Amino acid sequence: MAKRIDVKDLNLYYGKFHAVDQVSLAVPPRNVTAFIGPSGCGKSTVLRSLNRMHEVIPGARAEGNVLLDGENIYASTVDPVSVRRTIGMVFQRPNPFPTMSIRDNVVAGLKLAGERDRKKLDQIAEQALRGANLWAEVKDRLNRPGGGLSGGQQQRLCIARAIAVQPDVLLMDEPCSALDPISTLAIEDLIQELKKDYTIVIVTHNMQQAARVSDQTAFFNLAGVGQPGRLVEIDDTERIFSNPTQKATEDYISGRFG
Repeated sequence: MAKRIDVKDLNLYYGKFHAVDQVSLAVPPRNVTAFIGPSGCGKSTVLRSLNRMHEVIPGARAEGNVLLDGENIYASTVDPVSVRRTIGMVFQRPNPFPTMSIRDNVVAGLKLAGERDRKKLDQIAEQALRGANLWAEVKDRLNRPGGGLSGGQQQRLCIARAIAVQPDVLLMDEPCSALDPISTLAIEDLIQELKKDYTIVIVTHNMQQAARVSDQTAFFNLAGVGQPGRLVEIDDTERIFSNPTQKATEDYISGRFG
């Protein structure tokens, strides 16, 4: 299997607390990988470690290797900012800059990186909004505040902002948990479109969503109270949901715990 991301023996800490123990997994290119598991099992922590967002939290650290196309993103010579540009993140709650225009929201990362060519910024804004399936809804109000959009539109605006800088990978941390069912469906449809161009990793509490949108699923669980989270198994989504190899996975999916 081709590997876009290859995680090897990853341990994650918050200060002295060992949050995640010995995770190894591979993410293929142009594929959707879902992380599922009960609350507190470390799935979002693992997700944030994939673009070094984990270490932004004071006292947090990572041990082990996360390889992107064979290069260790935790190597001492690697700039975390460049990692986050290459591996974009969409958060649980839409977080557009509320007073900034829709257009300026989309190109904020590019302007931060020094791009000033207005024509180029306009072209990229349109391209990213089309990519996020939002252009038709906002093309006549690009100069209005991004905070005036509905929740589902705001989340798609954040996806447009993430893809405007042309990342290789998109991480999504429960991107639909704050949305209504219709907006959730729109995001799920968008994920299917985006995977033609991007490698996507999504954390979700919604197992039906994992089954609908992902190609492979990783199940995380806690060994016990106060114990670190662990990866129980990762496999093709269809196999995880129909014939998992671990009883803990079967119990979680069938609703017997978690």
